[in-house]
Amino acid sequence: MHIGVIGAGISGLATTHELRERGATVDTFEASDEAGGIVRSRQVDGHTLDLGPQRLRGSELVEAWIDEFDLREQRFEGDDDQPLFVLRDGRLRVAPLSIRDAITTDLISWRGKARILAEPLAGPPKPDETVADFFARKFGSEAERTLFSPLYTGLYGAHADEMLVRHSVGKALAKRGIDRSILLAVARKLLEGVDIPPIVSFEDGLQVLPEAIADRYADSLHFETPVEAVRDDGDGFEIVTADGTTTVDQVVVTTPAPVTADLLEPLDGDLADALGGLTYNPLAVVHLESNYGREGHGCQILDGEGYETLGLTWNASMLGRDGVFTAYLGGSRSPELVEESDDHLGELAAEEFESITGFSARPLHVARWTPGMPAYDDSWNALDTVSFPDGIHVCATYTERAGVLGRLRDAQRTAADIFDD
Repeated sequence: MHIGVIGAGISGLATTHELRERGATVDTFEASDEAGGIVRSRQVDGHTLDLGPQRLRGSELVEAWIDEFDLREQRFEGDDDQPLFVLRDGRLRVAPLSIRDAITTDLISWRGKARILAEPLAGPPKPDETVADFFARKFGSEAERTLFSPLYTGLYGAHADEMLVRHSVGKALAKRGIDRSILLAVARKLLEGVDIPPIVSFEDGLQVLPEAIADRYADSLHFETPVEAVRDDGDGFEIVTADGTTTVDQVVVTTPAPVTADLLEPLDGDLADALGGLTYNPLAVVHLESNYGREGHGCQILDGEGYETLGLTWNASMLGRDGVFTAYLGGSRSPELVEESDDHLGELAAEEFESITGFSARPLHVARWTPGMPAYDDSWNALDTVSFPDGIHVCATYTERAGVLGRLRDAQRTAADIFDD
């Protein structure tokens, strides 16, 4: 079987591996000159910077891939025993992610904490319920506003009152078999003694994983070769690039929805229109250097606090990357910010970091991700009315979970689907 894979981000590379392991012939096309997509690392002024995801969880699947691609010597563990903060009323307050912190934190009032305990009485997600409405109904309005919505939607740079549960947290709960009470499900896990996988990263940054996959399958990869269109040739498909046309039996598309829309326009105009209308939240990722020494994983910044910064990852503390902090700007709060110059974004992030922490910071690097993260708002309802042509498979965040672990699992599913067909 000859498969064409479009995109050499972590999704495309993981799919290439899974297909090659099953004996397929694979041609993988990438518009840029490097592997990894959003999983990208840089060395700047002696610092290792990750421009996309900042760390992994060392699940069984992630650890298996680390061994498969001989990255054990690069692997190290971060510090899990540190708090996460939320900026509320100008102060960094501990997010109650443990029983101890739930009792001692001043992020939520005692009345708000008591309301959280009533969560088992609330029902499952409702059709077209927003993330904000869902968390408020489950845990109370105070906990929704100050804890649950910021921590969840902070991953996507999204507004909780625009993100729909059924396209986001609802899918995550369903995959875990949680159909009613989140608290009771968590309590059962604690009683069972389930261990949370450790925080892990690589000495030279997370991009070493996609680079290792790309090195193994160099004979399948075509860098700096953007795909212009995908066409049905009757028996299979033609992948059209500036270098010519490649005929394949089936196609796996791993690009963001707007790119996929352009590629599949010759096959299905209605599908292309639906994909092209999906909303994404563009993000600016600004790395800073500072001698701020407080321990923690980072902080989320509530709407209304007066900052453009959405949140901060404290790489210095969590990962032992001396002096490095990551600021996120843009998202649905201020999408236009991503169009500003590097100098403006760096200065803004540094100024707000100092205002939040009391310590000065120096900009190290600015990256932009456009289209960015899926918004999972009502534009995603368009996917309910369309389907992909036979022989076209999707391994991307707009149909399954984001994150490196989600991408590895999605690649396994995609390859299995192709060979089951």
